[in-house]
Amino acid sequence: MIAVITGDIINSRAEDVGVWLPELKTELKKIGSDPKDWEIYRGDSFQLKTTPEQALKIALVLKTVLKQFKTLDVRMAIGIGEESYTSEKVTEANGSAYINSGECFEDLKKQTLAIKTPWQEFNIVLNLVLDVLELTINNWTPNYALLIKESLKDTSVTQKELADRLDKKQSNISTSLKKAGFDEILKILDYYNTQIKKLC
Repeated sequence: MIAVITGDIINSRAEDVGVWLPELKTELKKIGSDPKDWEIYRGDSFQLKTTPEQALKIALVLKTVLKQFKTLDVRMAIGIGEESYTSEKVTEANGSAYINSGECFEDLKKQTLAIKTPWQEFNIVLNLVLDVLELTINNWTPNYALLIKESLKDTSVTQKELADRLDKKQSNISTSLKKAGFDEILKILDYYNTQIKKLC
């Protein structure tokens, strides 16, 4: 079983591509190599392959990367399934994971993050959870996005270390993490990982 994330940047022309694209590429390079594991195409769309366990966390990190820019956001569909055909380019590979990701992406309307797996009940519950989470994510400022990104990078990092790293007061970090929904994000990731381990 693999996970495939299909995404495109919302308002990609509103910001200088020379600023946001290197940030996106830096994050994608942590996942694997281009174009076997990830590829950017049509200038502002991308596809990447990862493990089902890592998929949701990666999607949330990519959200934080792009929402650091005031006018940008990203629409993403996670597909989980099998890979029946591998290729040198991830965009040319095939299997139920790719089909699920593509179909899920086509079905995105107001949502900017959704998932499609072989397990219908799991899809219903998790997509409902993601819809609610989006209410918080949609209100992230660039500062909140950066803070969540740093916190997700290493969930064992203390608020004091975060404050030092970001040159902020510790009390500000604590308040911002609450407002940005960090505890809820960790609970959702925990729930997701528990369910995925059982299902996969």
